[in-house]
Amino acid sequence: MTTIKDNLETIRTGINDSCDKAGRDCKEVTLIAVSKFKPIEDLKAAYEAGVRDFGENRVQELVEKFDLMPSDTRFHMIGHLQKNKVKYLIGKAVLIHSVDNLELAKTIQKESLKAGVVTDVLIEVNIAGEETKFGCTKETAVSLAREISKLPNVRVKGLMTIAPYVENSEDNRQHFVALKQLGIDIDNQNIDNVSMEIFSMGMTCDYKVAVEEGATMVRVGTAIFGERNTNL
Repeated sequence: MTTIKDNLETIRTGINDSCDKAGRDCKEVTLIAVSKFKPIEDLKAAYEAGVRDFGENRVQELVEKFDLMPSDTRFHMIGHLQKNKVKYLIGKAVLIHSVDNLELAKTIQKESLKAGVVTDVLIEVNIAGEETKFGCTKETAVSLAREISKLPNVRVKGLMTIAPYVENSEDNRQHFVALKQLGIDIDNQNIDNVSMEIFSMGMTCDYKVAVEEGATMVRVGTAIFGERNTNL
């Protein structure tokens, strides 16, 4: 049976190979270990193997694990975020990946101002137009970035997407290309307080293709920790 450390070595090799193929520096890509529903022992094993960035889908889980991990651990909020949960995340999530509407951004602004911090966020885009997924449309992303840019305690650092689950990772290449191009288009608008340095895209089934198309963060869970245990 492979260990978490073994799995991480395999994934890092995959990332490095994809970077080589695309002519990229592998230091440009951050591996986020998606640790939802996983016990703290698994996170600590990944930490011992060099992981510092962990992704959580639920606010309560992120907050609970935040206090149990070493202080240099970076937690990312990657799941759908409700406005009434925002206050618990401020100061604990290094990056909120899932901002897809202005009301949520305004709530992050209010709580960040209260805490005296600036919160980094990504705009979540439903790039494939799936009815079951959250995220703004490709067409509204520019105007959303423009509106969020007016909020002094919220800083847009890039884009995130959750591509369709596919058997063949090549099927998602078009979506990663589209997200990267959208980021370039937004960047060309030169909007104050908005940068497009982060592209959070690619998961266990397609992270190699995502890296080839410009991902700077990949969110990998199953390939590190194994199948989810939802009974925890």
